[in-house]
Amino acid sequence: MPVQKPPDQPSGKTATVPQVKTSERKPWKKKTPVEVFLEQTEKLRKEIADAEEEIKQKRLQLKKFEEARKIFESA
Repeated sequence: MPVQKPPDQPSGKTATVPQVKTSERKPWKKKTPVEVFLEQTEKLRKEIADAEEEIKQKRLQLKKFEEARKIFESA
C-alpha cells in the first residue's frame, strides 16, 4: 500500500527551491585590473615556492638512492 503525502507538500516537478539567505553572503566587490594582476602574481609565487620545495625533497630522495646504490655496488 503506497504512502500518501500530506497535502501541504508540493509534488515532484512543482517543488519550489528553498530561499537562500543573502544576508550571510558578502557583497560582491569588482576587482580592478591591478588587483587581479597582483593576485595572479602572488598565486604564481606560491606555486613556484611549492614546486621548489617539491624539487628539494626529490633531490634529497635521489641523493639517498644514490648513496644506497654505491653501497650495493661495493658489496
